[in-house]
Amino acid sequence: MIPRYQKILFAILLIASLAMGVLLWQLRERAHKRLVAGEASAPTKAPEVAPAEQATLVAANDADNSLVPQVHSLPLPADPGARARAVLGRLLDLYADPEATHPVPGGAASVAQVFLLPLSGKAKSHTPDALLAVVNLSGNFAAGHPSGLQTETLTLDSICATLRANLPRVVEVQFLVDGQQRATLAGHADLTRTYLTAEATPIEGTTP
Repeated sequence: MIPRYQKILFAILLIASLAMGVLLWQLRERAHKRLVAGEASAPTKAPEVAPAEQATLVAANDADNSLVPQVHSLPLPADPGARARAVLGRLLDLYADPEATHPVPGGAASVAQVFLLPLSGKAKSHTPDALLAVVNLSGNFAAGHPSGLQTETLTLDSICATLRANLPRVVEVQFLVDGQQRATLAGHADLTRTYLTAEATPIEGTTP
């Protein structure tokens, strides 16, 4: 025969279990309602993207060691630094194409950041609103770049010319690799110097 105190204890445990089950069910229902309410109130509008604009990419051509302007339509942010990164990213995407006239692997991801800094007071030959562009390239881009003075110089000159074509206030360019100064791009072209965008002059003509 089961003692009376055990029957009472069993009844208490049973009631507690039932009460706990009801409480858990209520908490689950509340959590579900909050989730549904949150989804219903979440914005359904797609995030805005930068409008497409025409940009001039000055692409290198290994066949005759030239720089040729090409007009492309691409989304360009309003922020000048982001704008510079966007046009350089598209330029390096051209070089990563299998049929590129200046094949260099890496693509847009090779441009980590572009910083624009004022040059006022540093050089009398520059206008008061002149800018220095600091282009931070990835280590993978430098490691995979074909070695040779001509091909490395063409890459750097095309970057400088593209910046000048789209952001005329950029008159000087410095290059970093993974945020650090590097002696050369791939063994030849000097990355310790400052490049003048005016010296990177494309040939006449535009390729659509």
